[in-house]
Amino acid sequence: VESDGRLASLAKRFDQELLRELGKTRVPRHEGPPRHCPNLPRRSPRPLTPQAPRHVAGRLDPAAPWGEFLLPPDPPGPGPTARNPLGGPGGSEDGGQVLVIGLHACGDLSPALLRHFARSTAVAAVASVGCCYMKLSTAPEPPGCPPGYPLSASVAALPGHQLSYRAREAACHALEEYEGRLRGDSAHLRAHCYRAVLESLICTADPSKRHLGLQPGRKAHILSFPQYAHLGLPLAGLDPAEVPLDSGAVGAMLEQQHKVVAFCTLGQLLAPVVETLVLLDRLLYLREQGFHCALVPLFNPRFSPRNLVLVAARTPLAAVLAGLDKDRDKGDSSEDEDPGEAEPPRVGQ
Repeated sequence: VESDGRLASLAKRFDQELLRELGKTRVPRHEGPPRHCPNLPRRSPRPLTPQAPRHVAGRLDPAAPWGEFLLPPDPPGPGPTARNPLGGPGGSEDGGQVLVIGLHACGDLSPALLRHFARSTAVAAVASVGCCYMKLSTAPEPPGCPPGYPLSASVAALPGHQLSYRAREAACHALEEYEGRLRGDSAHLRAHCYRAVLESLICTADPSKRHLGLQPGRKAHILSFPQYAHLGLPLAGLDPAEVPLDSGAVGAMLEQQHKVVAFCTLGQLLAPVVETLVLLDRLLYLREQGFHCALVPLFNPRFSPRNLVLVAARTPLAAVLAGLDKDRDKGDSSEDEDPGEAEPPRVGQ
């Protein structure tokens, strides 16, 4: 589900490109094991199902019943509105139950999917990978609008469970990637100092505009600070021409980059703690509703920092998770072991 029809079209194109690349990697059926493993039995490759996901443009209403959960985009796109694939009486168009997957579901979208799973029998199971924790709504919220955090009664009852915007934002960062930047003295670290200096300039010009959550650009490290400020100040409603960007005070602040990086590093060390609290809150919410659920470290965090998947179902998860463990063990052995140096099978094995 994409909020913009253009993104849905782009996703379809990416799917087709991926299927073409996967098709190129197919192993012919007559091929057997590699030559350096002559004792292994020949086996056919797993069949590839060339079926891409169905992408639709729409928006999700977490308070709506299942048949109205997926609504037309607002504003509507140029093309005809896609038929709601979730509008069947039992869940899907054919009346069967459905599996809801939220892959990097941003902000309150993850809690909305979990709440919908909890109250709709049309959803047999849910798999959720969260993202953008800083966009979570927090208590207190208006009546009828439950917050995205906390979800569970258990966490809501804990003294000091509140999480600031800064804490939730830090939980989104990739600890493994950040470690690599520190070791390599990456130019990307410059962006932390740029943002700190920009915040100082904004607060000096208008103290009411603290912590606006600005995003001047993803390539700040290749810009000079004046270029960066010319992108960021208008986002705060300020005119760059009225802010001194080349003053001695700005230069002195930019020279404190090492202190800013040290401060950000301390925040990074606490990031896993904050993310764990958010994810455990979601798991406890589902358990309070009586569902079977688990947090599974499914991805390599160096490839995908949001590697913890919250899975929940209306039936026990033991069989499903056992299958995941087997697949993961097979994957680990194939990655860690060099087939060319593997010990040949002994007689009788």
